[in-house]
Amino acid sequence: MWRYSLVIIAWLALLWSPLGLANSISAENSGEEPAKVLVFGDSLSAAYGMSDTESWVGLLEERLSERNHPWRVANASISGETTAGGRERLPEVLERENPDLVILALGGNDGLRGLSPRAMRDNLEAMLEVIDTAGAQALLLGIRIPPNYGPQYTQRFEAVFTDLARERGLVFEPFFLHEIALRDGMIMDDGIHPTPEAQPYMLEAVWPHLEPMMRGIEACLDDAVSVSERPAQIRQDVLGEELTQYRMNIALDLG
Repeated sequence: MWRYSLVIIAWLALLWSPLGLANSISAENSGEEPAKVLVFGDSLSAAYGMSDTESWVGLLEERLSERNHPWRVANASISGETTAGGRERLPEVLERENPDLVILALGGNDGLRGLSPRAMRDNLEAMLEVIDTAGAQALLLGIRIPPNYGPQYTQRFEAVFTDLARERGLVFEPFFLHEIALRDGMIMDDGIHPTPEAQPYMLEAVWPHLEPMMRGIEACLDDAVSVSERPAQIRQDVLGEELTQYRMNIALDLG
């Protein structure tokens, strides 16, 4: 347990590093109308210390290139981003990228800085509202912090993600670093950031939640559903059963 705590502290300690830059990854246009997924996070998603293609987002793009439908992946993750910064930045990114699906992966830096869980919830909820207004689907990635911050703060922090997921019926991954937290060779020499070897595990934690959502979007493409009509079509006709099952699982997991 102590090693787990130290590793997570180390990850959080430099999430605010300014070295991560936003980047965009585009798939070749195959002639079909492509769908787009936007990754909006911090250094854990910003290819910190590695090439874009080595990161879990780069691996996601590679995997999507094997699907029958064309996909584009936009990575607007920035090291050091907080939920407040993301809230301010997201509307412009959504307007520019016009995604069908958004992976929202922020909050770790709020925990690092001991920021208010209430404010973090307000920021995340505002971003989810903007995503919904933009006509995109949202996948929420949670983050966990060690008990060193004190049990009361830790519980309040982690409850922000689980409560939002339950209340809004979100597709949700509580902690997409769970497979690498205690594995040897998964952390860089700085003792902080996941290595290239860790990236496939991070993708595998996201994929079971993401893939059903993508199938829904692809079904809309098959039916030539317009971009403006896709969200309703996905919710009602394609992803209804999958999202219902996720909600049931979340409810069971959370008691």
